[in-house]
Amino acid sequence: MPAPYPQEFRDDVVRVARSREPGQKLAQIAKDFGISESCLTNWMRQADVEDGARPGKTRVESSELRELRRRNRLLEQGNEVLRRAAAYLSQANLPKSFYPLVSELAADGIPVAVSLRVLKLSRQPYYRWGKRQVTEAELVEAYRANALLDAHLEDPEFGYRFLVGEAAEAGEVMCERTAWKICRDNQWFSAFGKKRGKNGKRPGPPVHDDLVQRDFTADDVNELWLTDITEHPTGEGKLYLCAIKDVFSGRIVGYSISDRMKARLAVNALDNAVIRRRDVAGCIVHSDRGSQFRARSFVHALTRHHLIGSMGKVGAAGDNAAMESFFALLQKNVLDRKRWRTREELRIAIIPPQAGGAPTWIERTYHRRRRQDSLGRLTPIKYETIMNPTVSLAA
Repeated sequence: MPAPYPQEFRDDVVRVARSREPGQKLAQIAKDFGISESCLTNWMRQADVEDGARPGKTRVESSELRELRRRNRLLEQGNEVLRRAAAYLSQANLPKSFYPLVSELAADGIPVAVSLRVLKLSRQPYYRWGKRQVTEAELVEAYRANALLDAHLEDPEFGYRFLVGEAAEAGEVMCERTAWKICRDNQWFSAFGKKRGKNGKRPGPPVHDDLVQRDFTADDVNELWLTDITEHPTGEGKLYLCAIKDVFSGRIVGYSISDRMKARLAVNALDNAVIRRRDVAGCIVHSDRGSQFRARSFVHALTRHHLIGSMGKVGAAGDNAAMESFFALLQKNVLDRKRWRTREELRIAIIPPQAGGAPTWIERTYHRRRRQDSLGRLTPIKYETIMNPTVSLAA
């Protein structure tokens, strides 16, 4: 079954097809994007339904129907949980702990999240109960951290070397290195021991280690991705582009465009890349230390897709140089060529071929016409096709 296409990509293709010049065929537009003509026709038919020009079920109506079915299913599951809970509590010979009941319901097909929500229980204590107990090492570290925290709160001016002695008197003996690690992880510093940065501001902490170390090479597709965000002004305001680049072929595997630079922009680009590439578990996603890539929603998206995060240092453009070079090409070839009146005009120039078939950028010029020395004078599409035939041209 072919990989589904992101909705943003579909809208861009339909937009180009509708604005084509007289005489230009849909087959050529479909070929430019690596899709079939029938696929493009179906997308245009659905777009007409969305615009009200053709009868049919819109995406909103389909989404509402799915949502109603989901709510009905949750209500049925909630009623079953309450019924089983009432029967469980009526048995006087059983201990009054709901955790075994949750496990029984899970075995019968009712999700754990639903049972915990209906019974008003927290998830973490339940899973801790499932594992029975924490490890001995974690318990020892917790006791040590408590002793260090008590000493730190009593004397905030003490550094970790003094805190070691205070913790030893409380019965928790450890070496200075262990105390330093615990204090560092919990941000327990001496009241006057840390120097202030410029203007009293500190850069945002990294949420991932730098796993790339400026080695922008990969042995196969979906092994190392780079991502960043660029912006450009238009007559209506700035337009922001978040792109994801596969280092193996230099191909842009996902993108998202918006008029606001929020974490959702980076999450959408990542989701689009995963939809198009499918088997991406274990891939490293490297970025700078921007707030969009440190946001909780982006970190959760990495975890959801089984990706590995990586992050460079503050103010070190070389830590993401391969992505910066792509944006430099985009700036020179598209963004700085003219003044853009509207965001829509610039969006069409960046992503799909312009109406009339003039060669433009990412989906046509950069992927299918721009040959790169690092790829043996091949385009990203041809290079992937030769080196990894399992990758679809439209992926």
